[in-house]
Amino acid sequence: MCQMRHRRLTGQHICVEPKNAGIFFILPVLASFPLCQLTEEDLTQHPLFCKLLATLSQHVDRTGLTVTLKRELEKAERDLQTQRLSWLCSESMYRLLQEMIQEHCVRKHHSTVAPEDDTFYETVEQCLVVAQCVRQLNPSATASQDQPPVLGLSAQQVLELMPQEQDVWKMKQRLPRELEKHLKKKCFSVLSYYQPEWEDESEGLKNMKLSHLSGLLERERKRAESLKEKSRESASLLQRQTHCYLSELLGCIQILQSLILDHRLKAQKELDRKKIDYFEAKCEIIMQKIRAEMLEIQLDTYTADTISAHKKIREKLETELNASQLEKQSVECKLSSFEIFGKEFEALAEEYSRLRQEIDTKSWALKEFSQHTD
Repeated sequence: MCQMRHRRLTGQHICVEPKNAGIFFILPVLASFPLCQLTEEDLTQHPLFCKLLATLSQHVDRTGLTVTLKRELEKAERDLQTQRLSWLCSESMYRLLQEMIQEHCVRKHHSTVAPEDDTFYETVEQCLVVAQCVRQLNPSATASQDQPPVLGLSAQQVLELMPQEQDVWKMKQRLPRELEKHLKKKCFSVLSYYQPEWEDESEGLKNMKLSHLSGLLERERKRAESLKEKSRESASLLQRQTHCYLSELLGCIQILQSLILDHRLKAQKELDRKKIDYFEAKCEIIMQKIRAEMLEIQLDTYTADTISAHKKIREKLETELNASQLEKQSVECKLSSFEIFGKEFEALAEEYSRLRQEIDTKSWALKEFSQHTD
């Protein structure tokens, strides 16, 4: 879906119609501001902002600079490139001479060197030190002219420490050859590193290969820059497509959630009914298991003789219960007949009950007394 949207953006013009502002094309606006993370939806939802960007694109370039600022920036970059190239040449020469001096010191400690070589490198080193000191002592254009010199020395005083003119002249005559020899050695090292299979070749073949090395390295550099630019573009495209993909994925998730919720509400009733039926059946099975366990316990507890005795006891108790119920009924009939006499009979019945209780008590006491007397 993101690719289809991207094809729509790159394959045709899409129009936005803001209020009272005419029709604008979105694609030129998107192409005029590639550094901004703008999408079709952003410009469609904000037509006035789209109009502002369309007007602004007539006065600035793709990087956001005006024509005047762009021209000044290009001029400043050319001047900076010139100054950088000049500094790079001098710095390269200085470092190259330092390497030559260091290599001579190493050879001097490991083997015997010719006196003219020793004089040559000492002269080079002394000239380098004097030149560096003079550069430090010369006031720059930004430094104050009233600033005191370093250690109270002047450039002219330091120049007096230069080697003898004859040694300097000999050094200047020999220096180009030594520089050429050292540079050729470094170039061969670079060639061996870049193409190790050429390390054992003759010097003539190496020189021929060196003539094409700069162009080859330049092509490799341009190729690396092109790949880097493509990588940035791919990363930007990937970011836009990821944003689009995540937006579509979020929409799909919301739709899926709504579908799941609707399905759950519709199926919840049927699910609850099935759960009720299941629990009812489960409860019935458990009750049957309980009854079976009770019967099994009863069978294990009561034998045939015990059951027969229990039946006889039950019959006797039922007979006594029936007799008691009959006696109860007769007493209730008598009580109902006595209730006819009213409250006077009730008082007489209470007095009779009291006297009967006293007689029973005195009879029990007399009986107890008679037992102790005997």
